[in-house]
Amino acid sequence: MGGDKTQQGSEASRKAKFAEALSPTDESTLEGWSDSYFLRTRQVVQKYGDTRATYALFMRRPVLCAVSLALAWLERVAEQRGENIVIRRRFHEGDWAGAGETLCYIEGSYAFLVPLETLLLQKIGFCSVVANNAFELCTTLPRVAFLAMEARHCAGIEMTEMAAYGASVGSRRAVEEKKARGFVGCAAHATAHFFSQREGAGTMPHGLIGYAGSTLRAAEMFAETFPRQKLVVLVDYFGREITDALEVCARFRERAAKGELAVRLDTHGGRFVEGLDTAKSYAVLERHAPRSLRGYRSEAELKHLIGTGVSAAAVWHAREQLDGAGFGEVGVVASSGFTTEKCAAFALAEAPVETIGTGSYLPEKWSETQATADIVRYDGEERVKLGREFLLPSSKKTDG
Repeated sequence: MGGDKTQQGSEASRKAKFAEALSPTDESTLEGWSDSYFLRTRQVVQKYGDTRATYALFMRRPVLCAVSLALAWLERVAEQRGENIVIRRRFHEGDWAGAGETLCYIEGSYAFLVPLETLLLQKIGFCSVVANNAFELCTTLPRVAFLAMEARHCAGIEMTEMAAYGASVGSRRAVEEKKARGFVGCAAHATAHFFSQREGAGTMPHGLIGYAGSTLRAAEMFAETFPRQKLVVLVDYFGREITDALEVCARFRERAAKGELAVRLDTHGGRFVEGLDTAKSYAVLERHAPRSLRGYRSEAELKHLIGTGVSAAAVWHAREQLDGAGFGEVGVVASSGFTTEKCAAFALAEAPVETIGTGSYLPEKWSETQATADIVRYDGEERVKLGREFLLPSSKKTDG
């Protein structure tokens, strides 16, 4: 028990250090990243007298509310400086919030809050849009487990933290509301705690296959290095997805029988998975999911069904070949551009995929992530710029 407490304390300390590295709280650092007109405003306010300002924070599009990361940072800054702030949330974390609905009100010294507005807004909108997108992925394929693999697509570690956090919020909502499996892990150790994990998930990149010289040898190397970890083998490096998958299964037959082996398809869009072409892809879906070929609505959706790369037909093809060789317990993991649209096509085809690794829940349009803050009260007196009266506090919605 004592060892567990020590370990928990060490983990908490690590998280705290990580949070401080991502979101600094010291005044000189923050001022360097704030909009200068906010800094000048503070000087004016300090000269003519401070006031208690009440900010309303909102988004211009519907989102899942994911503001706790930002508010926790603001509370740390306030505590370090001895400032009294009042935060009134209008939504619980993970609740739906409509366009223009105030996510939360923040009341405090105007001189204290105004230099923090830039950094606060950076942390609000992105998380909430990511949460929304992650929810959509999880509910589109509720029986599939997702891995958050956005880390290498992010612009720095702060964005990585916000993306992973947002995905965890959207995932929890999908699990609670739709009984989905949701996101079960992420790529990086530092953000694994958002998914109740101690370490990041993932086994091997293409580079390890190239280093080993063969898919089988890479699998052997990995298994020898990490004997207790489930073996998920990337099989598209040499364009022999089926041949290499079956070879690995034969080599690790015992693991395969126990369900401790999976193969990952990550075939790029420049070619078909081994053994397929357009006609054969149609045939595969005719055998397993004929309704999908009669239900697609766009050329993009058709490509996700029978096109090059990791299509629904490719997953069904891999499943056929594995089952036919007696490896029915070997799972199929997929990655490569899994947007909501692609997931919808896989749902239509009832593709037998076990886990999907994706970073495509990151917003395609950065403008959608922009949060806005307006002051609606000064020393308790309502005063808001013309056109933003909808932000004024109302008793119609209770605080979260």
